[in-house]
This record gives sequence, structure tokens and C-alpha cells, in this order.
Amino acid sequence: MVMEIKVPLDVPGDMEEEYRNNYLKATHGKGRLMLFAGDQKVEHLNNDFYGEGIHQDDAEPEHLFRIADRGRIGVFATQLGLIARYGMDYPEVPYLVKLNSKTNLVKTQQADPFSNEWFDVDQVQEMKLEHGLNIHGVGYTIYLGSEFEDQMLQQAAQIINAAHGYGLLVVLWIYPRGKVVKDEKDPHLIAGATGVAASLGADFVKVNYPKAEGKESAEIFKEAVLAAGRTGVVCAGGSSTDVRLFLQRLHDQIHISGAIGNATGRNIHQKSLDEAVRMCNAISAITLDDRNADDALKVYEGG
Repeated sequence: MVMEIKVPLDVPGDMEEEYRNNYLKATHGKGRLMLFAGDQKVEHLNNDFYGEGIHQDDAEPEHLFRIADRGRIGVFATQLGLIARYGMDYPEVPYLVKLNSKTNLVKTQQADPFSNEWFDVDQVQEMKLEHGLNIHGVGYTIYLGSEFEDQMLQQAAQIINAAHGYGLLVVLWIYPRGKVVKDEKDPHLIAGATGVAASLGADFVKVNYPKAEGKESAEIFKEAVLAAGRTGVVCAGGSSTDVRLFLQRLHDQIHISGAIGNATGRNIHQKSLDEAVRMCNAISAITLDDRNADDALKVYEGG
């Protein structure tokens, strides 16, 4: 059975096939996205790559590319600069270029967050064509509730229009954050964020898993999935946690909440190369193959 792909109307007719191909390749023809997030070297500086509980393999950037090359993933999301430095050795990796990033040094109490665009879509497309890289899309972060949200929303809108013009996919990272935001993981607010992604025309949106006292996250996350409409919702993996618990939560996000995939970084790359590759494969077993958490755990354990 061939998966139906509804091509957005802002994709030109001569780019529809390119869009379909990027969608099929990024989702392995299953319609679900396994996003390996490797943008934290800016977002979290070296805190996520060196220290107690983090394998020594993670100390150098190439670890991310080795994982993406060997593991079963949909796309590897990272900055264009890293791809420029390592992409010649990893041309087969499926990339998603993160177009904006900021560090975590300036806290919300000092200033509302603003993550400005580093590169434009034309520059990404130029590198893709010049070097034959498997770049399937671009990504961009918006901080809803920031006093600078209007600038990020405008940039995101233009990025989506330009990316679709080349048949590229777009994943938005949307996090409610700023002095006026009292609860970043409020389920109603996160549903608002996914609705914004839909209004912008994004293909996928990455959000935090909601929390509310006395309620199951898998149940309250349904509101965000419904609010997104035809924009696929993926959930941030968060900090490293117990593998079995992580896999069960991922299973629930997809099979109870209705999410369309995952976006995982630290729970993969903070492990040794071999273990990180097995973690990718376990996540993909749930995301792409509809396996349960116990079966996925066996994949992780090498079974």
C-alpha cells in the first residue's frame, strides 16, 4: 500500500516529486519521523557532551555523525557548520539543517529568549546541490511567549515558504518560554504551540511532553496532537533517563497520544557508539515498526 502524502499548496508543481521523495525518505515510507537531535552543542554548550554519566565517546562532535551513519534514523538534525566540517565523510546521512540556535547562558529572568536565523534556505539548498548531500529539510526554533516571538514567527513563516519552494521538509521546535509563561509544560499551552505550527504550515513540530498534576501525560498530550491537524507532532526526548522507561513513554506518545514520531538527542548520544546505535534502532523499532517497549528493549540489549 502506497502512503498518501498531501503535498502542501506552497510547494510548486515542479517540486512536488522532490517533496514526496524527501517525506518518504525521512519517514522510511511509514509517515513517522525518527529525528536524531544533534543541535545541543550550541543549545546546551558542552554540558550534554562531557561530564559524569556521559560516555567519553560523546566528547567530540564526530560521535554524532558516527551514530547518524550507523543507526536507523529518519533525519539527523544539526547546524550547517557541523555538516560543512564532517559531511564530506558522511554523505549518506539523512540531514535536517537547524537554521537557528542560541545558548542557554542568558536566562529568562535576564531577557526573554530570541533565537535568530543563522543561514537561509537558499544557502542550505546550495550546499545540498553542490556536494550531493542527503538534506531532506530544515528546522527552526520559536519561543512562544517571548517578547520577540513576532520576529521568530515571521522568520519561520518565510523559512517554510522558501523550503517548500525547494521541496524540503520543515520541522519547527516550539517552546513556550518567557517572563509571561508560568508553566512551560502546560498541556493547553503546548496544544496552542502545535496549532501555531499548523498555522505556519510546518510539516512537523517538536514540543515538550506536557505535565499536569493528577493527569496522565499520554492522555493530555492528545490535545496537542489534535490541535496540530495535518502537522505531525513529535516529542522532545529530554534528559537521559532509564532506557525501559524512555521506550515505554515513547510508545505511549505514539500509540496513546497519536504523536507521529520522536525527537531524541541526549538519550542517544550520551552513550557509547555501539550503545547509541542500538538505542537508535530500539527507538526506530517503536516509531517505524510498531513494536512494543519490551521488544524495543530487546533490540537495545542486542537481541
